[in-house]
Amino acid sequence: MNFEVKHNEDITIFKLNEKKLDTTISGLLKGEFTILCQAEDVRKLIIDLSSVELCDSSGLSALLLCQRQIRERGGALRLTHTREKVQSLIKISQLERVLPLTPTNEEAIEELQNLE
Repeated sequence: MNFEVKHNEDITIFKLNEKKLDTTISGLLKGEFTILCQAEDVRKLIIDLSSVELCDSSGLSALLLCQRQIRERGGALRLTHTREKVQSLIKISQLERVLPLTPTNEEAIEELQNLE
């Protein structure tokens, strides 16, 4: 699984460099999210999905796990650069309130900076 993690003050940006967010990587992704949320104590997280073309239910499960872990710590999460197929899956699943979609990392940073 290929990804990058960057820090912008108190905001962490996790960029997934994979075309498919599916069962082949969802288990590894859940482990990485757990490390980020628990070991590194991340409270504001942006997940950049610009490389992701397809997502399935196991991929959504990994994103939901991460969102729950962040929320339990009083934090917030934003998904950015989501492609049309991924956005469609999130909307069909009625998860857009749980997994907030923001067009760009810059807009997500601005939203998260305004949260306390």
